[in-house]
Amino acid sequence: MQSSVIVLLVLAIIAANLPFILPRVGGFMAVKHKHFGWQLLELVVLYLLIGLLARFLEGRQMPVHAQNWQFYVTTIALFAVFAFPGFAGCYFWKKRRVTSRKV
Repeated sequence: MQSSVIVLLVLAIIAANLPFILPRVGGFMAVKHKHFGWQLLELVVLYLLIGLLARFLEGRQMPVHAQNWQFYVTTIALFAVFAFPGFAGCYFWKKRRVTSRKV
């Protein structure tokens, strides 16, 4: 594999997990509790940024190929798979508050 492809995949994995790791919206705006809607918006924005980077890297090496809807569906699904560790860590392994009742 070419080094640019490896760098692109590593960046995509990191970018897909950022919305679930960072407590701020977009890395800048502080909120009390970051809802899933903000995380989904960040995922879409990061997907588009990684797509632009991929298109730029492809354009530097060869002519850019036209893509159909199948390409975008596949890359969105791949980006969602990359985001699963961050999603699982944020929602499935979250420490829950245990309230103890005194009898």
